[in-house]
Formats: sequence, C-alpha cells, structure tokens
Amino acid sequence: MNKWICCADESMLRERLSEIKPLDEQAMKDAKERQDYRLKVPTSLGRLEEMSIRLAGITGKVYGNMVDKQALVLMCADNGVVEEGVASAPQTVTLMQTINFTKRITGVGAQAKYFGIDILDIDVGVRLPIPADTLAEDMLVDGMIQRLVVDRRIADGSRNLAKEPALTRNEAIAAIMTGLEAADAVRDAGKNIYGVGEMGIGNSTTAACIISSFTGMSAEEVVGRGGGLNDESLSKKCKIVADAVSKYDMPDPIDRAAAFGGYDICAMAGAFLGAAINRIPVVVDGYISISAALLAAEIDPRVKDFMFTSHFSQEPGYKAAVRKLGIRPMFDLEMKLGEASGCPIAFKIMEASCAVMNEMKSLEEGQIDAEYLDELREKSLF
Repeated sequence: MNKWICCADESMLRERLSEIKPLDEQAMKDAKERQDYRLKVPTSLGRLEEMSIRLAGITGKVYGNMVDKQALVLMCADNGVVEEGVASAPQTVTLMQTINFTKRITGVGAQAKYFGIDILDIDVGVRLPIPADTLAEDMLVDGMIQRLVVDRRIADGSRNLAKEPALTRNEAIAAIMTGLEAADAVRDAGKNIYGVGEMGIGNSTTAACIISSFTGMSAEEVVGRGGGLNDESLSKKCKIVADAVSKYDMPDPIDRAAAFGGYDICAMAGAFLGAAINRIPVVVDGYISISAALLAAEIDPRVKDFMFTSHFSQEPGYKAAVRKLGIRPMFDLEMKLGEASGCPIAFKIMEASCAVMNEMKSLEEGQIDAEYLDELREKSLF
C-alpha cells in the first residue's frame, strides 16, 4: 500500500473539520464602523471595504491585518480520463510543468519570482516519475517552504472515470489530508494568505464533472475546450461528463469526488478546508480551482467565509460554480491558464484593501466636518 494512503484517516479529517469556527461578527461590525468614518464617503471604496471587513472576521482583528506574507499551493496530478481523447496535450506536460514550477519559469512562476511569493509544489499523482534530485519529502525546510517538488504521490495518475471510479474513497481522503497538511505548512511558515492552483492534463474534465454534479447544470453548460479541443473531442467530453454525473449521483460529496477523480482537485479542496481550520484567507484561482472550492464547500459550507475568488475564468461552468459559492471574482482579464496564475494579482488587490483600512485616517483626523453625511447615514443612502 502507498504510504500516503495510510494517512487516509477519516476520523482525523472529521476531527480537523470540527476546528472550523464562524467569522468574528463583532470584529466585522467594528471594522464596518471604522470604514464608515474614514476620510471618504462610506462604501465609496466598494469591495475593498468588503474585503477588509471580512478579513477582520477571519482574524478577529478590526484593523492591522496584513496579507503581505504570501504563498501559492500547487497540486499536481494526472487524470486517467485522457485515454478517451479529452485533452489536447500529452501527460508529459504535467511532469514538465510540475518541475518547471520549481524553476519559476511558468506563468505563475514568473509572477511568483517577480513578487517574491513562495510556491509549495506538490506531486499528489503525476503519472510519470519525477527525477529524484527534484523531489523532497518535507514541505518545510528550516521553517521555510520547500523549493523542490514535495512527494505526496498517492498513485501514478487516477483511473479513467469513463470506465470506473477514478479514485477510491481512501485515496480521495488521502488527497484531502495532503491539502490539510499543506495548509498547516503554510501556517507554520508564517504566511498570512495563500492561493490554490494546480497542474494536471485532463483535469478540466474532472472539474466539469464536479461542477455539473454540485450545481445541477448540464454537461453542455459546464464543459469547455480546456487546453484546446476540436468539435469532435468536445462532443465526446460532454458525453463523458454527462454519463459520469448521471452514474455517480451519490449523496456523500467525498464519494462523488472520488468517482470523478482528480488527486489534484481533492488535495486542493483539502487546502481550502485547511485555510478555514487555520483562519487564514485563501484565494481561489480559475476553473479547476473553483471546482475544488465547490467540493470543499460541499464537505463543510463554513469554508466559504475564508475564500476570496481571483479572476473570472473563461471556461464554461465557472459562472455556475461561483454563483453556487456566492463569492464574486475580483477581476476579469480573460485569463484561462490555471496554475494559480490569478492569485498573485488578487493578493495585490487585497493588499490595497488592507492599506485603506490600516492607513487611512478618520474624518476627524483629517479635519473634515462630516455633518453633511449625517442625514445620509440616518437614511442608509450610501
């Protein structure tokens, strides 16, 4: 048995989930009041104000919150459904990009290098072997995030969901527990925010299954071309998703996720759950990431309070997933790369949110007579 399957302790997972507590409502109320009396018309900074108020609920601190110590958690795995011709790229791409993350030469890697963001790069099920000199077992080294690929490989890719359940329940739980471990590592490294992304050829099919299953949207409404498919392959992909969603309609979300697969998606869901357990804000990336966020919310709905969505993904189905979560994306740059490539940009927006809460002075300190706002306040006209 793979040593990471031995870590699939369901009772431990339930015990960890019991640690999730709701947002601090008093801190949020006080943060809202503080924002209302800064040197501006109340609510005039829109969602920047909303973010700062939710951060107060996460940390329990009205102001002084920071999101300057940043990390990216990348879960890498292959998907057996590629046997059906639903991906345009070969699985060698999963292998090479997993390695390339450590070199900071990918789309998200370049941003991470420029902004000084750490990457926790984890193999949870890459099919092809990663060179030994690129692998490490520990997530942290001397209290800092590992610069090599962390070995948490549960299997050499998932099974083909078109023919059989992609993962066993134990395998899915092992992947979720890996996500929790990653969240703990981020916390122990002293980070105050992180984003969750992935690499895995074929994972837009598994993500489409999850989104369709948990939103009730049809396969045609959630399936896209992924990395690039012709019309024939797209039609086949739609049928595979529709058949899987119909066949694997189990009540338990972990059972459903296991059937659809994605060691990467299950591990990402664990990373989201770990953010709620550790009370750290976490950023959702694009299509694959939001499918994992959706899974995490099905496992424990309280996780949604700790999530911030980055960019609006161009992949069909994203809109349905984000609507179900009830968390609006911050921006739309027509991105569709994945890899957590939207997260560094989101971090900067959230830094701006912290700046206006922490650094902006009050109306009184700015010598502004705010009596003209009194009637507007009384009538809630902002």
